[in-house]
Amino acid sequence: MTPTLPVQAIAADVCVAPQLTPEAMTEAARLGFKSVVNNRPDFEGGPDQPSSAAIGAAAQAAGLEYRFLPVAGGYQSPEEAAQMARLLQELPRPVLMFCRSGARSARLYALAQQT
Repeated sequence: MTPTLPVQAIAADVCVAPQLTPEAMTEAARLGFKSVVNNRPDFEGGPDQPSSAAIGAAAQAAGLEYRFLPVAGGYQSPEEAAQMARLLQELPRPVLMFCRSGARSARLYALAQQT
């Protein structure tokens, strides 16, 4: 079966994706992901964007670990990179990170590797 989630591998056990919905958590688990990290602040895209709470509840129901580490699109601080590095050490892999387009999550991953 072809995956329906638009994931992009950025490391052997880390992928990024654009905005995911609560319904996508079942598919993420089916694809073998063990953890999901949401890097998009709640309602950054307006009231139609699903909340972290809704996504987190769906992730847990699907058997996934879920973390919310919201970061701004234009700048990720050294502290945020350090937080991501800690998450990458503690979360079971493979990990799926997401934001609006996936680019912010990929940048945060790269910064976390430098800490």
